[in-house]
Amino acid sequence: MFIGEYQHNIDEKGRVAVPAKFRKEVSGGAIITRGLDHCLFIFTKKDWETLAEKLVALPLSQANSRAFVRLMLSGASDVKLDSQGRVLIPDYLRVYAGLKKSAKVIGVYNRMEVWDEASWQQYKAKTEGSSEEIAEKMADLGI
Repeated sequence: MFIGEYQHNIDEKGRVAVPAKFRKEVSGGAIITRGLDHCLFIFTKKDWETLAEKLVALPLSQANSRAFVRLMLSGASDVKLDSQGRVLIPDYLRVYAGLKKSAKVIGVYNRMEVWDEASWQQYKAKTEGSSEEIAEKMADLGI
């Protein structure tokens, strides 16, 4: 389970450290891909397989399904931890997420998200500002 918020720098080669408490889960490798809200998603291989199976089962005849599958699958890349617990983020994913020097790695239960620090702060402030409205909508879903 991935939870929490961590500050990390992106080095000149495009590597970011995986938080130490998450490393065991991805020690055998992971999948990084485009996420939503212009962040990146990092999944364990097992969770990625589960998601990919659901994605390829979406109706091919629906444009939104095809677009979402393309977004997630075409952007995916295998990554491995180096000896210092870092993963190399491919250039195209760094551009997509607007990653510069400082990143936030956040745990979202079954995945990690990698955000440009400024984008994360802006997103978090917006979300915190509308937390009551969001909570009401979650109540409609039974949460």
